[in-house]
Amino acid sequence: MKQSDRNDRLSVLKTYKLFVGGKFPRSESGRVYEVTDTKGQWLANAPLASRKDARDAVVAARKAFGGWSGATAYNRGQILYRVAEMLEGRRDQFIHEVAEGEGLSRAGATAAVDAAIDRWVWYAGWSDKIAQIAGSANPVAGPYFNLSSPEPTGVVALLAPQESSFLGLVSVIAPAIVTGNTTVVVAAEGAPLPALSLAEVLATSDLPGGVVNLLSGRTAEIAAPLAAHQDVNAIDLAGADAELAVELEKAAAENLKRVLRPQAVDWAADPGTGRLLAFLETKTVWHPMGV
Repeated sequence: MKQSDRNDRLSVLKTYKLFVGGKFPRSESGRVYEVTDTKGQWLANAPLASRKDARDAVVAARKAFGGWSGATAYNRGQILYRVAEMLEGRRDQFIHEVAEGEGLSRAGATAAVDAAIDRWVWYAGWSDKIAQIAGSANPVAGPYFNLSSPEPTGVVALLAPQESSFLGLVSVIAPAIVTGNTTVVVAAEGAPLPALSLAEVLATSDLPGGVVNLLSGRTAEIAAPLAAHQDVNAIDLAGADAELAVELEKAAAENLKRVLRPQAVDWAADPGTGRLLAFLETKTVWHPMGV
């Protein structure tokens, strides 16, 4: 083949899909929307998820919950570390997608992607240690052992931050799943490509299908059925604006969902343990002492 022939070839345009139950379905509605860079240049078509897609994702997350929450903390940590390994191999792709989607320089996008990869490693390290800071042996006035231990809340809906399409995304997913929750994630509406590419990494990283389900589209449209869904146990409103957050919090009250309200966050800063603890319940066991 001549050099001129290679230069004249047509680009292979990628068709992005949702990630539900470990598979890559199209939206049941058949809809897509145009994703552009910060200058308005077309990048790709992304699936426009519907309410039905949101409900299907909840079913997949619930189905996966028993196995994932029952896995050892060490095993969950190994899987998160594997995600970091695979992202390292596709680092250049994510730098390109973050730079175009967020309008960052290559240096800025590189810093964001490297921080996101490091964050998977950081949360992987917490997998078998969080019980030490969230659990306790409680003194009681009687012949009993009284022990408290953390357990996952269940199915958690996560609205990814709009302003940080990859680092912010990882910063809400990783702490939710490392403690045993399963998730339905709504990607940043204006820059969903890093999330949709992350799905391809998760699909081949030993993460069981259904632990993370990724939807792209209009945040308000997808979030509404998730907030009202009776089988969703908690919701992180990181990607909701103030008005939408109020509506979603009211809907979440119907089944007493745990709600993490939106707040100003520097996603590049040390994340601390706040999001690790946000979606944990405490189980306390009483046991009589032997004579």
